[in-house]
Amino acid sequence: MSKNDILPRSFDERGMIRSGRSDVGVVGMVSSGRGEASAIGRDIMKKGGNAIDAAVATAFALGVCEPNANGIGGGGFMLIREGKTGECVFLDFRETAPAAAKPGMYIPMEPGSNTDKEWRNIYGGAAVATPGDVAGLLYALEHYGTMQPEEVIAPAAALARNGYIVTPLLHGDVEAHKEQLLRYGDGHKIYLRDGAPPPVGSTLCNPNLANTLEQIAKNGKDAFYKGEIADRIIAQTEKEGGILTHADLEGFKVRVLKPVVGEYRGYQIISSPPPSSGGTHVVEILNVLENFDVASLAPDSAEYFHLLSETFKLCYSDRTKYMGDPNFVKVPLKGLLNKEYARTLAAKIDRSKPRKPTCNDPFSYESISTTHFSIGDKDGNLVACTRTINHFFGSAVVPEGTGFLLNDEMEDFSLNPASPNAVAGGKIPLSCMSPTFVLKEGKPFAVVGSPGGTRIISTVSQVITHLIDHEMGLEEAIATPRIGDDDEDYILYETRIPEDVIEQLKRMGHRMEPCADWDRVMGSLNGVQYGKNGRIYGAADPRRDGFAFGV
Repeated sequence: MSKNDILPRSFDERGMIRSGRSDVGVVGMVSSGRGEASAIGRDIMKKGGNAIDAAVATAFALGVCEPNANGIGGGGFMLIREGKTGECVFLDFRETAPAAAKPGMYIPMEPGSNTDKEWRNIYGGAAVATPGDVAGLLYALEHYGTMQPEEVIAPAAALARNGYIVTPLLHGDVEAHKEQLLRYGDGHKIYLRDGAPPPVGSTLCNPNLANTLEQIAKNGKDAFYKGEIADRIIAQTEKEGGILTHADLEGFKVRVLKPVVGEYRGYQIISSPPPSSGGTHVVEILNVLENFDVASLAPDSAEYFHLLSETFKLCYSDRTKYMGDPNFVKVPLKGLLNKEYARTLAAKIDRSKPRKPTCNDPFSYESISTTHFSIGDKDGNLVACTRTINHFFGSAVVPEGTGFLLNDEMEDFSLNPASPNAVAGGKIPLSCMSPTFVLKEGKPFAVVGSPGGTRIISTVSQVITHLIDHEMGLEEAIATPRIGDDDEDYILYETRIPEDVIEQLKRMGHRMEPCADWDRVMGSLNGVQYGKNGRIYGAADPRRDGFAFGV
């Protein structure tokens, strides 16, 4: 890894890096949330590895240098396309609720008190679901990669041992969560220096995590789910009030699923199936937008943002009402993906003013602080992978001596016992994660995905419309100002959107809420796009610390 591949130690007045985030390659491309991780994935392809080898190396590295958003104490989704056959598979290694979990376990203990609700499902041991990251990454490598675990994990272990640069974003996240890091386990020993975050531009080393990764590289997933590391996980979560058991760890299984498939203006959209709601609603949003001449609307116009907002509200309303783990509830998947159903939603949109969203009945048409990386190679192998520990720094629990944070994925369940996303033992919480492929005539066109919580779906959808309807290049499509909308009664918007456009939306009846001009609440999309003449383009979102590197 050359010095030029590492994040610079100087940043602009906003603590960001605006340029140099994109690249062009011919052998392969990696776009991820940190430059160090993208360079590690790129180097794996230089050594002859395919996109899946690079993906696993990138993922383990991201767990080291973007610990606020992901890591081996969490889980995720990986969408894979095999270049030789064109077959696409979806690996679900999302965290699962411990077997002892049950509805009502986070209800406030005393009338009028919300302390239990606010803390036990967010911080501490009771917030921790069974981690799936290690199992999922090693499954992908074994079944679709060409290299051995030692080869792809060694760079991440070296990064943990030698250290990585503290960026303004990481510094700020540590500052915001230092109280929790001081309270649970070993986190303060790693991320605080005399009770304060390490300075911006300094080097952060994590030798305990390096040791953990080396054990996984040598002994496979059993090093994590059995033995000393597992003992440390259970001991720490029990100490912090958790219910996770050895049986939960040993019983974790990677789920191999068929992705959801849709079509938008002649492009094939391949994305995440339930228990993620993301791919379903990305396709649903595009199905609704297909009923309108989006290409005729300027991407910074009030008419465009109004149409997006009304579409988002309708589809997010469906998400709330219908989506959950399909092993526990019936999800009307075919109905939600149906173009005729989308037409009934499109008919509800008033082009002149906002309307309150209401669900139709998709059953009658039956016949979710995160990181994302996108990778593609010259042979058409593609990977879109979104991984998380949920909130920044997850549960804040670091098992003693291990160097990694455990997730707080139990927070992603609904506290309403009647919800399709209610807590239950062994259940997978609902997610918005939307790793997505876009194909044209069966050939790769783009690989996209984003962190951003509930706004992942709207972020991915907006970038896809920019690529297809507005014929933007990848870098421009990612940088264009976004709105964030779900089923709320307001539109969150980046302040780079012209003021006259905001005023026009207000006159139409929208309540507008500003955020920053470049705001990571709008996601942080990392993408790959296949161009002409064999070129592969990569771009990373300037809203966070990502970089793309090609070979």
